[in-house]
Amino acid sequence: MEELIQQLKSQIIEVLNLEDFKPEDIDNDAPLFGEGLGLDSIDALELIVMMEKNYGIKIKDPSAGKEIFKSISTMAEFVEKNRTK
Repeated sequence: MEELIQQLKSQIIEVLNLEDFKPEDIDNDAPLFGEGLGLDSIDALELIVMMEKNYGIKIKDPSAGKEIFKSISTMAEFVEKNRTK
């Protein structure tokens, strides 16, 4: 799981062009939206595309994204359970 968490952090930094961040700067349980990384709805769409491309996961219900993308930890748990790649 730790390897997946590090992988997700690196992918988020790359996909969202968060040049000022390193994976170790992102707390596993910090909110990704709002206070934490300060991501917005456009970023959420990019994360959905990233999940589909890298893990074969389709998120059909956009409202489910709110729970999935709560933090790196919640994303990792979701990927672990649902990945097809």
